[in-house]
Amino acid sequence: MNKAIIGKKLGMTQVFMQDGTMVPVTVVQAGPCTVVQKKTVERDGYSAIQLGFEEVADRKLNKPEQGHLKKANAGSLKHLKEFKLDNADALELGAKIECDVFAEGDFVDVTGTTKGRGFTGVIKRWNQGRLKETHGVGPVHREVGSMGANSTPSRVLPGKHMPGQYGVEQVTVLNLSVIKVDKERGVLLIKGAIPGAKNSIVYVRNAVKK
Repeated sequence: MNKAIIGKKLGMTQVFMQDGTMVPVTVVQAGPCTVVQKKTVERDGYSAIQLGFEEVADRKLNKPEQGHLKKANAGSLKHLKEFKLDNADALELGAKIECDVFAEGDFVDVTGTTKGRGFTGVIKRWNQGRLKETHGVGPVHREVGSMGANSTPSRVLPGKHMPGQYGVEQVTVLNLSVIKVDKERGVLLIKGAIPGAKNSIVYVRNAVKK
């Protein structure tokens, strides 16, 4: 991995390519991010950088957080994330990383936290089918169905798909292409959908499997 940035998902729109095809895109406010810490092989056992994103008031950070950011003279930043970059040694403390680190046509992996859907049934949570809408079935037609054998093993086996809390989990979507980089507005237009609600934090890095 040699390129990465922290961003905020702003929403979706569409753009038209030169051949007239319409492409759905997600608008991501990417950066500016500040290098607030450098990890080295000698001191930490591996090489990486920590980026900070989105300025906040000083009172919203505790003293250890303020002292950590003060070493890089980075101001008060709300979100921190560590990336293992190939060129970590070349970046200095306090350096700024902006959206133009990516270029049009690049392939990226985007990591975000999915929308929370609360307590949901098995149809929404696990994509199970509905029970038959006939006499003798019910009165609930969207329930979980059979729990397994009766006498043996006389219990519900681990891993059984059940109703429960759904969403709010980290998901990474691979190999999305960057349609446009707008440095003036500080945004990336990324083809397709990415995880998360509007204004949620996402992490964009160059594709590792492309």
